[in-house]
Amino acid sequence: MDYLSTLGFEPVKIRGNDYWYLSPLRQERTPSFKINLKLNRWYDHGLGQGGNLVDFGILFYGCTVSDFVKTFNAELSLHQPAFLQPHKSVIQAPERQIKIVNEIPLTSPHLLRYLQHRRIDVEVSETYCREVHYKLAGKTYYGIGFRNDLGGFEIRNPYLKISSSPKGITTFQNNAEEVIVFEGFMDFLSFKTIHQKWAENRYDFLVLNSVAFLKSARAFMENHHRILLYLDRDKTGQNCSRYALSLSSRYEDHSNLYRPHKDFNEWLMNFGKAGQSPFLLEESLEDDLKTETQK
Repeated sequence: MDYLSTLGFEPVKIRGNDYWYLSPLRQERTPSFKINLKLNRWYDHGLGQGGNLVDFGILFYGCTVSDFVKTFNAELSLHQPAFLQPHKSVIQAPERQIKIVNEIPLTSPHLLRYLQHRRIDVEVSETYCREVHYKLAGKTYYGIGFRNDLGGFEIRNPYLKISSSPKGITTFQNNAEEVIVFEGFMDFLSFKTIHQKWAENRYDFLVLNSVAFLKSARAFMENHHRILLYLDRDKTGQNCSRYALSLSSRYEDHSNLYRPHKDFNEWLMNFGKAGQSPFLLEESLEDDLKTETQK
């Protein structure tokens, strides 16, 4: 429960050992996400999935087990999951919530250098991101904020990957017939970095911010004639791509573009390290976006 508190989620009701939440893994109005203190397990009734803290982490962030443990090892105990330890009082929990205290244009040299390291163009990052200052456990931090459709933020800095509540998808609607889908916002910014001169209405865009939102994002995706998936090439991302392909022929898995790299941003970063021309990236991506008949 402590861990959920750091993400901005608090129990809506408590029944004995069962703590009920609005699901952190999808959008809902009635709490169906349960943590049982006695069993040390969580269960999301809407998804039909459950498990321990690690199981939650890889779903919430769409990452591997090793990535989750590495990023959060300061707070993570595999033997005694942090969010499954009983509170003396639920009132204490809000002290560990992520509270956004300020958002301003992205100007921090520290954050801009981090984006430069990720090969993200400054103008692109300034267009789609904010500099977010937030409080966590009584201390103030700042990071690159990417807003979702519900008003929450995905927050990144060189040391931390975290989210503020409410968590949800981010959409960019340009009345296009095709939508490009990314798992995380760094991949979206990478795409925009490569194609800054494209007409804004050429595609709609969807950033899932977690693969757990794939099912709830179907209505938006399937409102398009063509759905181009650029999800991660790890086990979780590839499983989601295969699931989507099973739903409709409108879904297309385009992750082969950046093989053998893990994701779109890693592909961009490695092109930069190799000193290769950005025009080669643009040509590769342009060709990948063509329909099968055009190819």
